[in-house]
Amino acid sequence: MLYAIIATDIANTLNQRLQARPDHLARLETLKKEGRLILAGPHPAIDINDPGDAGFTGSLVVAEFNNQLDAQNWADEDPYIKAGVYDKVIVKPFKKVLP
Repeated sequence: MLYAIIATDIANTLNQRLQARPDHLARLETLKKEGRLILAGPHPAIDINDPGDAGFTGSLVVAEFNNQLDAQNWADEDPYIKAGVYDKVIVKPFKKVLP
């Protein structure tokens, strides 16, 4: 089943985010190679793709996991959590309708 992993950043953690980004992306690449990643990306803090120093307010990952516990366990190991970037992470089932 698909799960949405919706994370909210702690304010002013852009430097920590940038430092942890390679490890964060490596985990997403693994999901992609396994054919389980539907989409992933950050939420810019301002209405522009590259917010520069304004940074980001969180992230969204939609991926396939065996169950919600597996999705939660995967989310709990995110490098952004370990780096002190994420304040809150919600994991919930997701039903893809389109496209």
